[in-house]
Amino acid sequence: MASRTGRVIGLAAATAAAAGAAAGAAAVERSARERRSLPSLDPRRGYVQRPDAVLTVVASDGVHLHVEIDEPDAGGPVRPTVVLAHGFTLSCDSWVFQRRALVAAGHRVVSWDQRGHGRSDAGDDAHASIEQLAHDLHAVIETVCPEGDLVLIGHSMGGMTLMALAHHHPTVILDRVLATSFVATSAGGAGLTDLDFGPFVGQVLGRFGPAILGRLNRYAEPLHRLRRFGRNVEDALVERYSFDSPVSQQLVRFCADMIFATSFSTMAQFLVAIQKHDETGSLSVFSGIETLVINGRGDLLTPPEHSDALVEHLPGAEHVVVEEAGHLIQLEHPDLVNQQLLMLIDRALAARAGAVGVARKPRVRRVITDIARRRQVARAKSGAGVR
Repeated sequence: MASRTGRVIGLAAATAAAAGAAAGAAAVERSARERRSLPSLDPRRGYVQRPDAVLTVVASDGVHLHVEIDEPDAGGPVRPTVVLAHGFTLSCDSWVFQRRALVAAGHRVVSWDQRGHGRSDAGDDAHASIEQLAHDLHAVIETVCPEGDLVLIGHSMGGMTLMALAHHHPTVILDRVLATSFVATSAGGAGLTDLDFGPFVGQVLGRFGPAILGRLNRYAEPLHRLRRFGRNVEDALVERYSFDSPVSQQLVRFCADMIFATSFSTMAQFLVAIQKHDETGSLSVFSGIETLVINGRGDLLTPPEHSDALVEHLPGAEHVVVEEAGHLIQLEHPDLVNQQLLMLIDRALAARAGAVGVARKPRVRRVITDIARRRQVARAKSGAGVR
């Protein structure tokens, strides 16, 4: 019965999607034209970050994890190593702007592809959990940066990985972590697969989505071959659920290529893992550690209330809400996010030097409008003749 229900729902969803795509074709094309008219928003150095070193770390279950290291210029002061944990269906490439800014500020930066993502191997269903991601992160830290101060930064599922690390390897947090940042994430996975479709459809997706994605994996190759016929629709979906302000076609394509390079089986595995995630109790381990929680006002995947709930359990945390920002806030508002991360590290160093009790600080919440980027977008539109 469940199988039949799943087929019916899958057929209904596909029919609705086809109808919606047909009805919205003109809007999709208009959006694509606007994105193509804004290439001046793209960075001069593009979206490729070439690491100084690449290595493989073997996880506890034998899975090979792809790790990249960016080294600062020699001769500068020794600063904390920054470890970056990326989100669901992304890769360490999603940190391109932060890697550049942190290295320029003198930090050694370590980033890796979570299992089943990017260039890392996939594991089996038994090890597809946020807990295992925490063990993977522990293996990366032990192998690549076994000594010295650490700053941990996690986006979305990467933030969940940091919380699970605190649960299963608290000594690392207590002994070595100087500062941490949770970017567009949640302490509990309930509702995170709703994708803004409303409660009924969201519950259906939560119940049947992983199973349907798992069955679709056998058709992955022909489905990927068909992508070229529907890239405008694909891009429109990525734009809707990733951003809340105008972005360029190149940025959307960069993100879409990361997202849709993830196998359906990995998507299914970690949809289940995210739904089961609840590490609210682990947040107490971060008490006394300088912490930044940052999220976008327009984030549809981890809405602001998830960050609000997170902050409630983090005494002394700084909470920054960015207007006109979506789920991929680090790519949409890179300069602002970079500034906030560097300020976080400076606060942590100052707190240590002055023996300031972080947990005793008043909780700070700021709502920020990225005026510089708003002006950049206005100039780009003006130059392209877009209203």
